[in-house]
Amino acid sequence: MEQYFKIISDVTKKSTENDFMFVFFNGNILVKIEENSIKIPLLKELKPLNIKYEEQFFIGEIVENGCFATETHSEIETSEGFELMSLRDFANTVNECLFSAAGRANQILHWNRTNKFCGKCGGNTVTKEDEIAKVCQKCNHVMYPVICPAIIVAVMKGEQILLAHNSNFKNNMYSLIAGFVEAGEDLESAVKREVLEEVGINIKNIRYHNSSPWPFPNSLMLGFIAEYESGEIKVDGKEILYADWFEKDSLPNLPEKFSLARRIIDGVI
Repeated sequence: MEQYFKIISDVTKKSTENDFMFVFFNGNILVKIEENSIKIPLLKELKPLNIKYEEQFFIGEIVENGCFATETHSEIETSEGFELMSLRDFANTVNECLFSAAGRANQILHWNRTNKFCGKCGGNTVTKEDEIAKVCQKCNHVMYPVICPAIIVAVMKGEQILLAHNSNFKNNMYSLIAGFVEAGEDLESAVKREVLEEVGINIKNIRYHNSSPWPFPNSLMLGFIAEYESGEIKVDGKEILYADWFEKDSLPNLPEKFSLARRIIDGVI
């Protein structure tokens, strides 16, 4: 039976020995290797490691097991059967259910780590007792987990798709045009602006495709499909180094299977 991760916000729930514990250390996630498969350990399975946990957050459930997120700032002495791995490597190895849970865990922990002080007055913050939020002990300003909306778009020209190589991409990878939504900007305008800024062309017939959280560290990717209208490809040479039109039988190195970019590409070409 396929498993699903169910997001639940209940700050009163406490972890038990049969709950999954998503433990992060220096940005890496602690996993259990069992019969050549990657698993998230139960709390009771972590006892031999003597981990010094920071604050715990209940993030949801997988079947009837609770899922908790925590991190440690102390070196983990992993015993046989345990391993620390990057979240990207984890995503490439496990099913969507576990990646969804790990992604939410990473987002909550990133928010917790970066909101120790109030952005309004600089005072110390504490976690609220009735919701996932921080409150300033000095001015009572409340801070919730930040989600940054970003667009990603497959631009089609007949049977061809526009793919670009970003300066941050490794292994000569090409992907879709993407970028963050500006303050006061609607999604369609963001799509048009990013394509024009990054590759110098105009697009039309913008259609929403689907969305996906992107926990690196806290984005929400909103996917679109659009059609080429006019202009010639012209990259800035800084953020985008190369861009071109590709056909199905001549695609370059593409993003990971778990990414929204790859799912959109596979669905349109």
